[in-house]
Amino acid sequence: MPLPAPAIDTAALPVLCVDLDGTLVKSDTLHDSALAVARHHPAALLKLPVWLLEGKAALKRHLAATVKLDVAHLPYNRELLQYLEQQHATGRPIYLATAADADTANRVADHLRLFTGVLASDGQLNLAGKNKLAAFRSQFGDNFSYIGNATPDLSLLQNCKEPMVANPTPGLRAALRKARLTPARTFDETISPLKAWPKALRLHQWAKNFLIFLPLLLAHAWTPGLLAGAALAFLSFGLCASATYIVNDLLDLEADRQHPRKRRRPFASGDLSALSGIAVVVLFLASSLVLALLVPRVITTISPGYSLARPYHFLLWLGIYLVTTLAYSLRLKRSVLVDVIVLSGLYTIRIIAGSAATGVAISTWLAGFSIFFFLSLAFVKRFAELENLRERGGVKAGGRGYHVADIEQLRSFGTASGYASVVVLTLYISNLDAAELYHHTNRLWLLVPLLLLWISNLWLKASRGELDEDPVVYAITDRRSLLMGALVVLIVLSAL
Repeated sequence: MPLPAPAIDTAALPVLCVDLDGTLVKSDTLHDSALAVARHHPAALLKLPVWLLEGKAALKRHLAATVKLDVAHLPYNRELLQYLEQQHATGRPIYLATAADADTANRVADHLRLFTGVLASDGQLNLAGKNKLAAFRSQFGDNFSYIGNATPDLSLLQNCKEPMVANPTPGLRAALRKARLTPARTFDETISPLKAWPKALRLHQWAKNFLIFLPLLLAHAWTPGLLAGAALAFLSFGLCASATYIVNDLLDLEADRQHPRKRRRPFASGDLSALSGIAVVVLFLASSLVLALLVPRVITTISPGYSLARPYHFLLWLGIYLVTTLAYSLRLKRSVLVDVIVLSGLYTIRIIAGSAATGVAISTWLAGFSIFFFLSLAFVKRFAELENLRERGGVKAGGRGYHVADIEQLRSFGTASGYASVVVLTLYISNLDAAELYHHTNRLWLLVPLLLLWISNLWLKASRGELDEDPVVYAITDRRSLLMGALVVLIVLSAL
């Protein structure tokens, strides 16, 4: 029979003090609060400079008073949380010691029920670095251990009984090496930025930007300068789109953290910081602008005999896309039916932007087809979200205006739109416009059953709950979809 474990003398153990931002929680609650203000009270952002002039502690107090973070769904460091639960079970006193505002810190403490007390900023004193160390010595003397994550925590780690770190920043790692200080324990729960950034940038969504080439390809305009200009426009649009995806994720932090799948997104999970996201947004938008300005020059340089009538028309449509996407992220995504119209419009804008970048006009047939086809994709995205919500027993989509009861109506809207696009295709094939571009127009009729099959299969999978909430992901990962895409290309080439 095993002997009982020896009792731990908790009175002999130093008080355990734990930092909040970047340590117990992988994100920074100050940044999270500022983003929540931007989402729910954008007008309050104008007050930020005034609040900041009052001091950092005052800024935190104002933000905490303006919005209440959802502390239940913050991205907690699970390994550290498990350690704290073990220490709490022994009766060891644990303090949440943070530079975050006391209101936020107390709400976290009330949620976790692990802490003996809370030390936090009070609106006047910012409890960080030397101020935090002074507070520790005042309350605990030298009998404390500390868990931190950033360079300002170095002095506390050097002066505590048992230094520990959680998700340490590169700056703190370097400072610890320089100080020849080895942490007693490390609670590291992060993924490599090389894995996190491709997810944040949603590089797979760049597949949508191939629509920029569509006007050029359907018009059979193979001029090298135009192809180069379209390629540059593709890169410009991709950078702009990735920047807007980051903005959307930053504004949707709280909603994403409540979602079973979206909570694993890099910003929602705390694997990437909000500040790094904002920096990349600025960099990508600036790069996108530069590339957009270069489009007409590249076309003229490679094909001297060709010049655009409106050289910067692409830049105009890029701006329209940016403004529309931001409006969607801030407001329109929560407006029933308006959101799907905007989503489908963002696809069509890419085609218009391709036309503007190359000067190749869009046919009315392509415009009509794209409106109905992409509207169906937008509806299936919302339908799949509701279908997955219904399987989880939910009633209303968070951050949306849709209810599970709307699911059948969305199905009828979406399937009708998809089949309408097929009707437009059939009218185009039978029109003289097609005969001017294709020598064997009869072969184009093979596209009709393929498109019907793909749309029907898409909606069938969505109805069964087998569809990813993003139809683009389905299209580029499903083998049948890829095969159909290859057949479409072969049919079109054979009809030339």
